[in-house]
Amino acid sequence: QGAKAASKRDRKDKDVKVAKSQLKVNEQARDIQCNICKSTFLKTTRAPALSEHATNKHSKTLEICFPGFSAK
Repeated sequence: QGAKAASKRDRKDKDVKVAKSQLKVNEQARDIQCNICKSTFLKTTRAPALSEHATNKHSKTLEICFPGFSAK
């Protein structure tokens, strides 16, 4: 029984893959920052979402909160 369990463990260990986390990649992709509260947003965030943040959180316009933002 011991050898059988050991061989089963060996087979499982061989198939184990290294965990790949998306957290570091997501953190690096955050390059849009609100000037008021310094919240960061992913670079793929569109103007409507940023405008919603500006009006809901700060009662300001998109241009005031994100002066460098240009809709691509």
